[in-house]
Amino acid sequence: MKIALLSYSTKPRGGVVHTLALAEALAAAGQDVTVWSLGRGGDGGFFRPVDPDVRVRIVPFPEGSPDETVGTRILRSIETMRAAFSGTYDIVHAQDCISANAVDGRCVRTVHHLDHFTTPELAACHERAIVEPYAHLCVSRSVADELTAGWGVKAEVIPNGVAYDRFAATDLTARETWRARLGQYVLTVGGIEPRKGSLDLLEAYALLRTRRPDVRLVIAGGETLFDYRAYRAGWEARAVELGVAPVVLGPVAEEELPPLVAAADAFAFPSVKEGFGLAAMEALAAGVPLVVRDLPVLREVFGHAARFAATQEDLADQLDRALTHHDPALRTAGRELAARHTWSEAAQRHLDFYRALS
Repeated sequence: MKIALLSYSTKPRGGVVHTLALAEALAAAGQDVTVWSLGRGGDGGFFRPVDPDVRVRIVPFPEGSPDETVGTRILRSIETMRAAFSGTYDIVHAQDCISANAVDGRCVRTVHHLDHFTTPELAACHERAIVEPYAHLCVSRSVADELTAGWGVKAEVIPNGVAYDRFAATDLTARETWRARLGQYVLTVGGIEPRKGSLDLLEAYALLRTRRPDVRLVIAGGETLFDYRAYRAGWEARAVELGVAPVVLGPVAEEELPPLVAAADAFAFPSVKEGFGLAAMEALAAGVPLVVRDLPVLREVFGHAARFAATQEDLADQLDRALTHHDPALRTAGRELAARHTWSEAAQRHLDFYRALS
């Protein structure tokens, strides 16, 4: 089967990680797979090497003018991908609204999570990428139910896989290097943006520091298409007001991420919107205590393997508890949960789904 997987970015965002891992697992199952993506900022490849059995097509996406709006950038992204995309495929599978719009909805679409945008061009992109594709997938039942309730669309649920061994068996020296640099720390991965609940985590960290002044908050990751400069500026101003100074690492090299995660004392995942929570599942694979926002989707995915928090105060309390009470049963449950999510199984379920469409 000839399969094209489409992504809007080469950077290590959750949907891009999903796209590459799925592509490699499909290729390992004997399929002919090509991944298409826009290459922003001069990128000629993805953030990590891709298995040579997977064809990679990077479409150059030049920088816009300094005053380019988000809406204009969205439309230019769609048109750039549309002009470049070519080939005959049995399945065209879009992982985001930009790539789904670029092929005018003639695709399978994975809806990772649902958003509510105020930028008109982005809102229209989001809407078309839900209603126009001829088949839909979601990575959790909660998002699939939202899709049905809001649009009458029925989606097959195929959860993410996890690169379990990569996070469960990290190098001791690499972990100790991060510990020496950062000391005791709470980690979050995903950058500083509204959907990630970054302001709530900042407030919770300030509360936590009154009990644990030596604990640091470390934030990794953060490349996105959207413009969150105003939110970031507000976050930085609030940090000054609170008298806290989180360590903002930005994007972390692919080989450095697993030991950074494994060396953390706790992992915070306070997102207000999620489809699955791949970064949090990777933390469980590493055996790190996990505290997540109390959302239906995260209850579904993480069950008894995580601690849940609904408010800033809850988040501080649960992080304090995770740092204080090392629960072996919770750690074991987390590792077992992560180990059950394999990319080979996800790929096989995708193939079954694709074949049922023909």
